[in-house]
Amino acid sequence: MSDYTFIDHTYDVVVVGAGGAGLRATLGLAEAGLSTVCITKVFPTRSHTVAAQGGISAALGNMGEDDWRFHFYDTIKGSDWLGDQDAIEFMCKEAPAAVIELEHYGVPFSRTEDGRIYQRPFGGMTTHFGKGIAQRTAAAADRTGHAMLHALYQQSIRHNAEFHVEYFAIDLIMENGECRGVVALDLATGRLHRYRAHAVILATGGYGRAYFTCTSAHTCTGDGGGMALRAGLPLQDMEFVQFHPTGIYGAGCLITEGVRGEGGFLTNSKGERFMERYAPNAKDLASRDVVSRSMTIEVREGRGVGEHRDQIHLHLEHLGPEVIHERLPGIADTARIFAGVDVTKEPIPVQPTVHYNMGGIPCNYHGEVVTVKNGDPDTIVPGLFAAGEAACVSVHGANRLGSNSLLDIVIFGREAARHIATLVKPGERHRALPKDAGDFAVARLDRLRNAKGSRPTAEIRREMQRIMQADAAVFRTETSLREGCGKLAKTFASFADVRISDRSLVWNTDLIETLELENLLGQAVATINAAENRKESRGAHAREDFPERNDAEWMKHTLIRVDSAGRTTIDYRKVHLDTLTRDVETVPPKARVY
Repeated sequence: MSDYTFIDHTYDVVVVGAGGAGLRATLGLAEAGLSTVCITKVFPTRSHTVAAQGGISAALGNMGEDDWRFHFYDTIKGSDWLGDQDAIEFMCKEAPAAVIELEHYGVPFSRTEDGRIYQRPFGGMTTHFGKGIAQRTAAAADRTGHAMLHALYQQSIRHNAEFHVEYFAIDLIMENGECRGVVALDLATGRLHRYRAHAVILATGGYGRAYFTCTSAHTCTGDGGGMALRAGLPLQDMEFVQFHPTGIYGAGCLITEGVRGEGGFLTNSKGERFMERYAPNAKDLASRDVVSRSMTIEVREGRGVGEHRDQIHLHLEHLGPEVIHERLPGIADTARIFAGVDVTKEPIPVQPTVHYNMGGIPCNYHGEVVTVKNGDPDTIVPGLFAAGEAACVSVHGANRLGSNSLLDIVIFGREAARHIATLVKPGERHRALPKDAGDFAVARLDRLRNAKGSRPTAEIRREMQRIMQADAAVFRTETSLREGCGKLAKTFASFADVRISDRSLVWNTDLIETLELENLLGQAVATINAAENRKESRGAHAREDFPERNDAEWMKHTLIRVDSAGRTTIDYRKVHLDTLTRDVETVPPKARVY
């Protein structure tokens, strides 16, 4: 490896990722006086949190009665009882203060007439344990994530946090099970950087791009999860992936349910309005999971449309141009830009679309990453933390409630920083790194940079995405999952035959996409194998052959490892049913029906 040299850095803490979780952690660390660097492959305000629109949940009570215990109940129920109740209690109890803090940082929340933070109702948010409707979601119009990112980035700069922008984190530096730092590539110069730190926080977001169509940005390649797998750590609850039924085919941009509310309808290759068979009363306005599963059945049984017969048509043209331009102008623009479709004349090609990953790097409510050691699945990995969609705390369990994602990133980004500040003193002396520190990352980089196989990166990625879309989608069967596991194993193995055309190190997008693909492949294998293993339906994991939830056997977290050959091993972790305090109103067993 003599062709590569490191530029060495020493910090108290390194944060990888500059979305909402990474920025909130960076800000908290800088406020605590710890020397902090945030490594990010995109400029912070271009991180995927910028796409979050609806808002952030907190029982502020600005628009009517509310209580954090109501929020606590809703989140547990939404998780289909797989969420860890200590973490959920912590999140819901801390939520009001965290939102007020964001306001003080400069987030321009929308206001009521008397000047309070405006809150809107959201799905699954109730009062009095399901008896009323809560207006709990604080919003900055329809650009809450955008507003949060800008405020957190500005505050981090104000507190002298350091950012290394357009640096790609390749791998963790591990020593005897402890995280000592990370290796990254400066995309602009091609130089390798080695970071030594007392703690590393992985806040790299989800891995939605493992699927053919998703709402995630192209940067959402699960880089933190990939690094964790290569470090020999397990990932948790990877089988739980949230879908939305109508995303534009190939692009993933959402087409709102309002389209079907205005009279839009779905058809298959025979021109049939097939939803009349699956939901005779609600038809095209059935719930998201029902519509998504129905669409998937049509495609699986050969009635899909398009070149690969993996699309469904969404019709608006019968509504007429006047109705469309008056009531759905944004949808018309979106369809024209991302699908090349004039909705007044032709249907929109749509497909169930991946929206959020409930699974990720297992950690406790302090953000400390945990693993299985000597039979203990709650063994802390020294020096390693995770937050945001990359992490699995687990507050979302089997299914996330809307507006809990922005809360998750703020609460646990802040808590990871707070907890580290209790463990690390500013300027505390560092141990020397091992002589081979970073060699693993360099070897991986060199191997892929000089790959001369027969399969281009894009070909392998497309094959992986189509397998995941077809066989690990919203509607799952034993047959589809087993077939998918077999096909994906072959795709994973074919990565050894990948071809890179650009041998440079400066802005080599071919190389970076290949590094990202390796991250995605590991998590795709984890997802489909964990889904095949879980013999029940719970939350977002819907098994046709096991349609009922089975608490007796499956109220437990899945921990799955994927080795360099794509082989998987599965362990389990207990769901934390004990709360942090004893004053929480528990839910009677007879009410535990989802």
